Amino acid sequence: MTMDYRLEQKRSLRTDVPGPRSAALAARRENVVGAGVASAQPFYVQDADGGILVDVDGNAFIDLGSGIAVTSVGASDAAVVGGVREQAGHFTHTCFLVSPYEGYVAVCEALAELTPGRHAKKAVLLNSGAEAVENAVKVARIATGRSAVVAFDHAFHGRTNLTMALTAKNAPYKGGDGTTFGPFAPEIYRAPMSYPFREENPEITGAQAAERAIRMMESQIGGHGIAAIIIEPVQGEGGFIVPAPGFLPRLAEYAREQGIVFIADEVQTGFCRTGAWFASEHEGIVPDLITVAKGMAGGLPLAGVVGRAELLDAVHGGGLGGTYGGNPVACAAALGAFGTMREADLNGRARRIEEIARPRLEALAAETGVVGDVRGRGAMLALEFVTPGGTEPDAEIVKRIIAGCRAEGVVILSAGTYGNVIRLLPPLVIGEDLLAEALDVLAAVTRAAAGALTAG
Repeated sequence: MTMDYRLEQKRSLRTDVPGPRSAALAARRENVVGAGVASAQPFYVQDADGGILVDVDGNAFIDLGSGIAVTSVGASDAAVVGGVREQAGHFTHTCFLVSPYEGYVAVCEALAELTPGRHAKKAVLLNSGAEAVENAVKVARIATGRSAVVAFDHAFHGRTNLTMALTAKNAPYKGGDGTTFGPFAPEIYRAPMSYPFREENPEITGAQAAERAIRMMESQIGGHGIAAIIIEPVQGEGGFIVPAPGFLPRLAEYAREQGIVFIADEVQTGFCRTGAWFASEHEGIVPDLITVAKGMAGGLPLAGVVGRAELLDAVHGGGLGGTYGGNPVACAAALGAFGTMREADLNGRARRIEEIARPRLEALAAETGVVGDVRGRGAMLALEFVTPGGTEPDAEIVKRIIAGCRAEGVVILSAGTYGNVIRLLPPLVIGEDLLAEALDVLAAVTRAAAGALTAG
């Protein structure tokens, strides 16, 4: 399928960044927006399409962030916009808990079809990834009659009280210097992750790393007390960590043996991002429950929990849901996005993005000596920056590279427990020439930053 773009797919800088109109908006923001809400970029967006963001000063940036993996189909996909326009012309809300409608049912049918496994499945729709995780835990606790939940080092699962407890990284999510959002939800346990680049024993296999985590679970809790194991198949905010092969299958096997609900948090990895509908598929994992959000609805707030029908049905009527969960306009957007994902073969496009980008990133790592690891799957790729010749995390060079790319008209994001990872999340509909141009900029800026370190 040939992509048709509404905006010219061209990088163009007309002013300094931020320009005068963005600066004026920043001044207005200072008066009314809480300081706890931070923005990675100083410019304000006026239009977006395909792989381009246009700010209020007319500057056009190449987008390698997709609103943190949300606008995989682009920020103004015709099918999404058309579905939203049609639905909004009829009704914007009735509340599915009061007066249900077909769109909610249709999205749940699609989730049951698209997610791994051919068993009977059901779903519930919600507003955000954090809310999906909260509800998955609720389902697991009701279904098992147990309370303990195991999450992993470097995990990120959200900013609510329970999901902050599940999240491994302190600042800024759980607090800051001398501050805390706690106390956090109880009965949360943390297990060691498979992090191949930072393993003390580089020879450890994925299965062995899983046994290490299982030993912790058995010694601290006991399998009989665990309601759920929750894990991102590729960790997102933790730095796009891909566990060693065999890690996820062994954890899933242990969960089955112990009657534990295995939850795959696919909020960031889902919907074609890794070159499969869901990242669990890469190792043949069939989770009991999957949490979804981000790329699901082309930018509208929609999330869900989908999985084994008997688990979802274990919850009493009225125990799940919310006023806005499965909003009809968001459901229409999701159905439009699913259509684009299929028709444009966005799984294939994600694999093609990796095919183009990974060799260039690996060559850049070898050339500069400041990248310790290149990793990821599909269009979810990362560079972990370290001190030259070592493995010490270097967060400062990441800040310089992000700023340098911005000055050249390319938007990239950081990540990682240590703040030393650059993550690449381009829209899956980005043109190959535009992607190559963005990679040229990233390479040039990285070379300059590495050269400055050497010269210093």
